[in-house]
Amino acid sequence: MGRKLMFTLFVLVVAASFVMVSGQAMAADKEKKKEAPKQYVPLLIYRTGPFAAGGSGIGSGWEDFMQLRNMQGGVNGIMYEWEECETAYNVARGIECYERVKSKKPVYVHPISTGITYALLPKGVKDHIPIVFEGYGRADAADGRVFKWAFNFPTHYWSQNTAKIKFIAMKQGWDGKNMANIGKYLKGLKIANLHIDVPYGQETKPILDDMAKKYGLVVRHFPVSWPGIDQKSQWMDIVRRFKADWVINRNWGVSCTVPLKEAARMGFPRNRILGVWWCGSEEDVLPAGPAAKGYYATNFHGVGRDFPMIKEIVDKVYGAMKGNISFTRVGSVYYNRGVITGITMDEALRTAHKKFGVKVINGEEMRWALEHLNITEERIKEIGAEGLMQPMKTSCADHEGGGMVRIQQWDGQKWVVASDWISPMKDYVRDMVEKSAAKYAKEKGIQLRDCSKVD
Repeated sequence: MGRKLMFTLFVLVVAASFVMVSGQAMAADKEKKKEAPKQYVPLLIYRTGPFAAGGSGIGSGWEDFMQLRNMQGGVNGIMYEWEECETAYNVARGIECYERVKSKKPVYVHPISTGITYALLPKGVKDHIPIVFEGYGRADAADGRVFKWAFNFPTHYWSQNTAKIKFIAMKQGWDGKNMANIGKYLKGLKIANLHIDVPYGQETKPILDDMAKKYGLVVRHFPVSWPGIDQKSQWMDIVRRFKADWVINRNWGVSCTVPLKEAARMGFPRNRILGVWWCGSEEDVLPAGPAAKGYYATNFHGVGRDFPMIKEIVDKVYGAMKGNISFTRVGSVYYNRGVITGITMDEALRTAHKKFGVKVINGEEMRWALEHLNITEERIKEIGAEGLMQPMKTSCADHEGGGMVRIQQWDGQKWVVASDWISPMKDYVRDMVEKSAAKYAKEKGIQLRDCSKVD
């Protein structure tokens, strides 16, 4: 009897254990089913190659922002799910990444590369995937009547260059207000456009040449062969023969640093060199040491950690050991650029939710949202990004939505603000954008959208 009783008890224990495990499994399955829906975000990133500083900084800042949002419960309960695809800033690899991720139905793609952007523009149209390029890529994509699936907010290269010319005029004595008088301070001024000799470097040559005619500037272009490590002959021409008053540094990667060293060697003042925002990172100036002090560069966002949003990321994301980059780079130029990318796309997702309901958004719905963005100063303050980013409002016709530029200066230790927000020459830029976009439309057989009929 004792053995029989023990056997019966054993069977009951095993059965109870089985029921318990099954119950736990069912509960786990039920909980899994309750998991928040996820919005898939691909990151075409480059953590390797000659431009790794830019790709890793932007990508990691963006990831840290999405990490913060997920820790806060997502966007209206929708969680971010992202994955990286390494492009090494190579166009062929960028296309390969795009083809790999598009089967997962991304609602947008950020190439973080001008070359890859150009290659993906027709693919985005065909696949109904918005191609977003913040501060790079085609300037004429600001005309949404032609580029329905492309967005280049908050500003682009042509707007940037008009802001550069306005800043130079202010340094020459212009009051920064009366456009009728600006030519007086620019006439005869010699500007050397030192650019890396690739499509990205060549993109602003037409607008600089046009402004030279408009304001009596003397502009000369000095191409630099990739990788741009040797610029001695260009600087001999710039200083000794051309006798430039100002130099625009339109390089990328290591070729951004070389001009600062060459200028110091030639005795050219660094506070007469004004860089593109891709030559305005800590990684561009630190290798130059003292030769970088006084150098100016453009930007379209704030730098440093003294913003509520960045402080919140530091506290919650890095405090929980969930950061995506070395903590020393948090608050750097490229990192903050990634954070505002995250903020902008987050606001677009919220805009889509208001129109289409809280759910996982598709490409067509996101395209509508990107065309109806309205990030006000009040909203920027509310999300803790005051001073970190500029307001922007997009529309069917205007895919730039902002346009403002800020100048920063390297003081030998850090970037400091050297100007207020500078508005571009909007009407002038828009005229160039529309002419260029119309030419593209004619070449590609694209019919301009009638924006008066777009909701």
